[in-house]
Amino acid sequence: MECDILVIGGGAAGYFAAIAAKRQAPALQVYLAEQGKPLEKVRISGGGRCNVTHHLADPVAFSKHYPRGERFLRKAFSRWGQPQTADWFAAEGVRLVAEADGRMFPHTNTSQTIVDCLQAAARRAGVHYLPQTKVNRLSPAPTGWEVLAGSGQALAARRVIVCTGGSPGQKGLQWLADLGLPIVSPVPSLFSFNIPQSPLAGLEGLSAPARVRIAGTRTEATGPLLITHWGVSGPAVLRLSAWEARHLHARNYQYQVRICWLAAHKDDSLMQYLEQQRNLHPRKLVHNSPIDPLPRRLWERLCTLATIPPGTVWAELPAKPRNRLLELLLRQDLSASGRTTYKEEFVTAGGVDLACIDPQTMESPLAGLHLAGEVLDIDGITGGFNFQAAWTTGWIAGTSAATALWSNDPLAQAL
Repeated sequence: MECDILVIGGGAAGYFAAIAAKRQAPALQVYLAEQGKPLEKVRISGGGRCNVTHHLADPVAFSKHYPRGERFLRKAFSRWGQPQTADWFAAEGVRLVAEADGRMFPHTNTSQTIVDCLQAAARRAGVHYLPQTKVNRLSPAPTGWEVLAGSGQALAARRVIVCTGGSPGQKGLQWLADLGLPIVSPVPSLFSFNIPQSPLAGLEGLSAPARVRIAGTRTEATGPLLITHWGVSGPAVLRLSAWEARHLHARNYQYQVRICWLAAHKDDSLMQYLEQQRNLHPRKLVHNSPIDPLPRRLWERLCTLATIPPGTVWAELPAKPRNRLLELLLRQDLSASGRTTYKEEFVTAGGVDLACIDPQTMESPLAGLHLAGEVLDIDGITGGFNFQAAWTTGWIAGTSAATALWSNDPLAQAL
């Protein structure tokens, strides 16, 4: 089987690359090969809603949300960024709606809309889909690339775009390393923290705004924190796990999590507030006086951890438990051991080294070989940033691959 462009991987980046290539040069034969379920990560993302992108439009501001790939994507976003993505989906009949925190979802509030949109666009463009096709080996050939699939099927392509996604280990990227591409060893990113014997056990499902960091580091993340059966999760934790992904991997996921439940306060201001409670509400029970925005049950648990008996009123609160409460509110330390994958999603830090990729074309040093999506050493925090990297790199790779063939093929131009 021969084609002009073969896209390997039927995820977000793969579909966008194939559609972009075919639209850029309709006369070219574009094939899309996928070994599993197409667009499965799109389908399950965002709890089945699909966080397509973020409302930030400025390329520089947008790129700051990537622990790996910021400088690389700054250039790429100048070619195709959030505004172009939103316009593209709108032209396909899918309006993206921004929520209060900036995340953008399809107006239908279901990921199936995005899946259907991409598959329909690929069909209309004339992309040939190759299901159940696993690529085992790529080999340079005089006219492009020879591709060997798992079934023994041989394909020939003038250009190849690799969009196989993140890999949990080096083994999954070995076929690319065998071509001579430099690989940054992958480690997990975007994960929840396991807290064995958590002092917050029994509060599962409670969420509160917090500032979180790993003890001994300066990196902080602020946002909702969710107490879970296994520890803590939520946007603040997931963002921190992304920024500290390599550091925590190096520590074998044994670390201290420091939580500030009242980020608007410092020691002096919180002490003043507690003293005001004593003066204004001397006969009120401390356990019945949660500080906004803490949920009542979380406040009661922190009071208990501070050894404040349930019947204690503010006027009778001794200095030592009051000081312990202050410390817990501003600096609660939890001993973490291990991590938990966030829902069914899996994001890795690592992949093909960006130093060898041209951000204007997504082409590697190997002529005719482009890469896009999470197979590259790019990962963002939660909020639609990982999908935007997929749309951007996929579009650039597909358009560039098609343009390179189109501009050098007088026959194709004539057609």
